[in-house]
Amino acid sequence: MSEQVQRDAKKTPQDYAKEPVASVYNDFGTSAAGLTSDEAAKRLRQYGPNEIQKSKKQSQLKAFLKNFTSLMAWLLWVGGIIAVVAGMMELGIAIWAVNIINGVFSFWQEHAAQKATDSLMKMLPTYVNVHRDGQLTQIETTELVPGDVFDLQAGDAVSADAMLIQASSMQVDQSALTGESVPESKSVDYDPGEGQFAEANLIYEGTNVGAGTGTAVALATGMTTEFGKIAQLTQQQTHQDSPLTLELNRLTRQLSIIAIGIGILFFVLAIFVVKYPVAKSFIFALGMIVAFIPEGLLPTVTLSLAQGVQRMAKKHALVKDLNSVETLGETTVICSDKTGTLTQNQMTVNHIWLPFREYGVKGTGYVANGKILRRGHHVHLEDEPELKTLLEISAIDNDTRVQQGNDPKEAPKLLGTPTEAAMIIMAEKGGVNADELNKQMPRVKELTFDSVRKRMSTLNKLPDGGLRINVKGSLGDMLSQCSDVLDKGETVRPITDADKKAAIKAEQDYAESGLRTLAVAYRDIPADQVPANLDDLTVDTCESNLILVGQAAMADPARPEIFQAVKECHDASIRIIMVTGDSPVVARNVAAQIGIVSSNQARVITGTELADMSKDDLKAAFKEELIFARVAPEQKYKIVSTLQEMGEIVASTGDGVNDAPALKKANIGVAMGVTGTDVAKDAADMVLTDDNFASIVAAIEEGRTVYSNIQKFLTYILNSNVGEAIPSVLFLLSRGLIPLPLTVMQILTIDLGTDMIPALGLGAERAEPGIMKEPPRAQTSHLLTKNVLWRAFAWYGMIGAVVSAGGYFFVNYLNGWPSVALAADGTKGYITATTMTLACVIFVQMANVMNCRTRNASVFSIGLWKNFKINVGIVVEFLILIALMHAPILQDVFQTGPLHWQEWVFLVCIPLPVFFIEELRKKIVRGRQPSTQVE
Repeated sequence: MSEQVQRDAKKTPQDYAKEPVASVYNDFGTSAAGLTSDEAAKRLRQYGPNEIQKSKKQSQLKAFLKNFTSLMAWLLWVGGIIAVVAGMMELGIAIWAVNIINGVFSFWQEHAAQKATDSLMKMLPTYVNVHRDGQLTQIETTELVPGDVFDLQAGDAVSADAMLIQASSMQVDQSALTGESVPESKSVDYDPGEGQFAEANLIYEGTNVGAGTGTAVALATGMTTEFGKIAQLTQQQTHQDSPLTLELNRLTRQLSIIAIGIGILFFVLAIFVVKYPVAKSFIFALGMIVAFIPEGLLPTVTLSLAQGVQRMAKKHALVKDLNSVETLGETTVICSDKTGTLTQNQMTVNHIWLPFREYGVKGTGYVANGKILRRGHHVHLEDEPELKTLLEISAIDNDTRVQQGNDPKEAPKLLGTPTEAAMIIMAEKGGVNADELNKQMPRVKELTFDSVRKRMSTLNKLPDGGLRINVKGSLGDMLSQCSDVLDKGETVRPITDADKKAAIKAEQDYAESGLRTLAVAYRDIPADQVPANLDDLTVDTCESNLILVGQAAMADPARPEIFQAVKECHDASIRIIMVTGDSPVVARNVAAQIGIVSSNQARVITGTELADMSKDDLKAAFKEELIFARVAPEQKYKIVSTLQEMGEIVASTGDGVNDAPALKKANIGVAMGVTGTDVAKDAADMVLTDDNFASIVAAIEEGRTVYSNIQKFLTYILNSNVGEAIPSVLFLLSRGLIPLPLTVMQILTIDLGTDMIPALGLGAERAEPGIMKEPPRAQTSHLLTKNVLWRAFAWYGMIGAVVSAGGYFFVNYLNGWPSVALAADGTKGYITATTMTLACVIFVQMANVMNCRTRNASVFSIGLWKNFKINVGIVVEFLILIALMHAPILQDVFQTGPLHWQEWVFLVCIPLPVFFIEELRKKIVRGRQPSTQVE
């Protein structure tokens, strides 16, 4: 045996599949007895461990620091520095504290989500049975090397790309690679098959053996396998900022320009209009700049996203990155895999065809011409001998078995292929138990399935000593082996051409409906004709002169919840495009059945067609209803990237290795947590822990709610700025004759104190009614819209400004104004007046936080006191105001003092009128525009 693999590095497993086994042994320096331990050790050093390398994750330090380096975070750092330079140390520390708390909170949320995701990851098989030193031994899969010979049986996961050298009734589930729900039959003979990874004598890492046994020689391991190549393609994708991150950066720039612009304006006016000294004017302007910076924006956004993540976790959707929640809210297209995502990945028989009758399989039994043949545990097959025969053959000519776990509460596990499992379940519905039947008719021989004759047969001993040959397989191949009679209970009758045509037509009709069929036949050998040596019973002698019984039609059923989820997506103007490795006929019918397309006439583009299409042709095709079938991994990537070039926000779902590149490329990748592969989960932004497509719709609603809440928060914090700024404008326009109605520290008390907790409550607001009836927001729309500015500044803000200015002059009026001059800075009357102005702004904000809970819907429609955080926030801001008025240390810092009963009467009268004036405006808007759109 050679000490190194001498194979041609340019050869692929597909190339080796066409060569004789002896040639493969020679190239890989191995034999049927496998490698020696010494040789395997050398190759392990040469090729490295047999594992899929994970993409390098960001270090914990970088992940932590990134939460403090966003554009808004930098603005807050600078704002704190400005406050310190302006001599307001307490303010600077407060701003920095807000930034630190928000950064730590964001890191904790993302770290917790990542830990939960990591715990979900299912690794590749741990052990494999390999031939080493001439004997069978068990090793860790990471130690498998090219040239190793290893054994497989039903239930095993394949640990390397390999070529079969022995196989018995082997079927492999390759859906993780191809998306095809039907297992591939495998044999030692080369057959190219249809589609990618369909070679009969090749098996691939990451797939699973559904039935049979086999022995294979490893051709590729680790990152050189097809599984590894796709993982590598996935890891090459670069991270892109989410739409929310980009929008927040834009908003930060806008607010920075506004704040700096106002600061410069106030600086100039203070110097040239009020004649303030330059130093004093500079401090005044700096204070106004800091006042207009929305210090609570990042905490509110983070809290809103985090609460969306928590709500999604309760609905079995695990979000790995906070911003992914909002990105889902902007989704315009969902590219969805079919098998295991839209369907249950569980074949189910729903029609049985017999030459004399057709049955529908529903619930727990069968229906024929309205007659229920089984209800609950009561079987009525006495008058249905042909059906009984079909069920018995389906159960006994079957290698799949039901395994009950140690916990009786757990559902039984089916060991075998989905197709055979469907036949077992069909028989169980008719009261036919495979284990009991095998005791009555023990199996004495099996003629295994192969892809040439497309049949499987078992020989079972009859009670009278005879043999029954049970056959199942493709109808087309079965008919040619059938005799000229049909089973008719205790008798037979001639089979006519009309019978054969009816059987073929039924098969075609089922195929057009997206169903797969399996024909069933048998032949009895009398006891006196059974040969002494059963080896004399070959395929040719057994599978001839058969009696056709009928055929079972089956499909992978849609998930029950998918119909409502698809409808909600359509209502929300979100397009769903099926992208599957399954056949065009099945894909079209499933898409039509669940409502993704309006009819089964929708256009289907296969992988072969897609490969020849230009980007322009593909973009043109997207203008019509479209389904993609038989696509390769890189083609899914092409579909997603083309949609993104067209300006779509794309969510891509999937569970297999083939989905990973598209999951990584998409704006939001959604992997299945139960059936999903490790690579798919690693590439995705969100993992559905119950594989429920409906959870995506809930996530989209959460995302839209998050964006809407951020706009509500913006409206709330901006409107208080008007109430804060107008008194200062009066000071400037009067050239100082009107003393500052609010000091800079009092303004900052509102922004960082009283406004903060109610604003955070807005971030926790639930979805408004009808939010999923609106289309996704246009990418050209922004958080700071004309409507937001109008409501914040021209409507809420001006109401607040009038009230706050009115409160200031009301206190002076009580002290004799206008006969007496306005209270001068530093006097007791001035302290009372500024405290009253501050209190007026706070009381207006108590009403406005309620007003901001909805855009145009009445607050009563969502429950006046339903938002607990806002209720608490209102109480807290009132308590802060009381503390500012009466705590000596706070009085000194913020120049505040207690108010008299007359001022309190004025304050108490503020909230209700402000609230009901806004309710009146909303009612007028609703009358003019019944359905609102996302801003």
